[in-house]
Amino acid sequence: MTDQPIPSNPVSRPIRATPRQTTQPVETPRPTEQRVSFWASLDKPLLVIVGILVAIGMMMVYSTTFDWSYQTRGSATAIFLQDHVRNIVIALVAMTFFTVVDYRFWKQFSVWLLLGTIGALIAVLLFGDDTFGARRALVGGRFQPSELAEFTIVVYMSAWLGARNTKVGSFIFGLIPFGMLVGIIAGLIALQPDLSSAAVVVMIAGSMFFLSGARILHLIVAGGSAITAAFLFVQTQPYAQARVASYGAALVDPTQANYHTQQAIIAFLNGGWLGAGLGQGQQKFGFLPAPHTDSIFAVIGEELGVIGATLVILLFIAFVIRGFQIARNAVDPFGSLLAIGFTLWVAIQALLNIAVMTALIPSSGLPLPFISYGGSALLVLMVGVGMMLSVSRVTVTRRSMSNRRNTSANYDRGWGDGRARLSRTRSRRSTTQTRARRS
Repeated sequence: MTDQPIPSNPVSRPIRATPRQTTQPVETPRPTEQRVSFWASLDKPLLVIVGILVAIGMMMVYSTTFDWSYQTRGSATAIFLQDHVRNIVIALVAMTFFTVVDYRFWKQFSVWLLLGTIGALIAVLLFGDDTFGARRALVGGRFQPSELAEFTIVVYMSAWLGARNTKVGSFIFGLIPFGMLVGIIAGLIALQPDLSSAAVVVMIAGSMFFLSGARILHLIVAGGSAITAAFLFVQTQPYAQARVASYGAALVDPTQANYHTQQAIIAFLNGGWLGAGLGQGQQKFGFLPAPHTDSIFAVIGEELGVIGATLVILLFIAFVIRGFQIARNAVDPFGSLLAIGFTLWVAIQALLNIAVMTALIPSSGLPLPFISYGGSALLVLMVGVGMMLSVSRVTVTRRSMSNRRNTSANYDRGWGDGRARLSRTRSRRSTTQTRARRS
């Protein structure tokens, strides 16, 4: 028997692992890291609602201005095309710009906007155009600072109430600054005099203050002060006393209502359920005061009937619902208050205009949002819509980024057991160290 040599150190012989045929799992590609497109981030319901309101406004403005345009400019379409359509185009460009720009960018300019608005309100009292005993406009009647003030109160109140260091529930640091701010702006507007716009400013600011968490007692104090100031101011304005007296008499006997209210009632009676037809109304020919602005809802009632007027009201209700949905989903308090403020602004203006035309409240000089003829009024409204769309866009973009991060994290977990996946280099190094310990 032949002796075979025995290795002195059998462990020292290198052990080669037999390669195994393994099937590598096919990795699912990661989601494409792309931002949400501009069109995809837009709030389609809000755009549709505003678009329909503006389209109705275009029809009604043409219907109420073609005779006036023919008599003054020799063309039935001159005022509609040269003025109203031009204003709409400018307003759409402004809306698009404020939609694209992140709404949070404007927060830093809220104080300067407030100071500029107060300056414009003082300037109109000193240098404004004197029309029918009131000074409400600058630049030949094209710019009304009171409309800018309504926009400004929304932006500034959103920035102030949405700040972390704001003490809304405090009497000294909450109610007193609120009262001073609203009192200055509303007081300057009332001195023009323009009680309707002053009331809109007070109602917008008060609603935002309440929704921000103000105390009920403080709201009662603020509301009582506002009512007292309004009562005292009305006593100094003969035209306001006449409107209130006419409204009180109309509650007892509708035939005692003022001329404006009576003509609006006649327009609704002429329209019936289905209306007389677009362009076929008669009250706009010298009977209704300002049929293309303040009285345009009465023209809608006459030409489109109860059904058309109801459609307009439903559109404003849909606007309010959508605005509050945007506010609820906003990513920060500033955006939420901004959406609430602009929604309340449109709702209050529409409510007051419709209430005046239906003889529910005394007469006022407020236009119907998005529908009435106007330059600066339509411009600031569309800017407000643009900022609401910007709030919605930021919300959609933030939600999309959060979903992508969650999806990427799920892909990185690799296997079905949910454990984090190791890199190949680290796996090889761990296997080598384990074999060395065993040897």
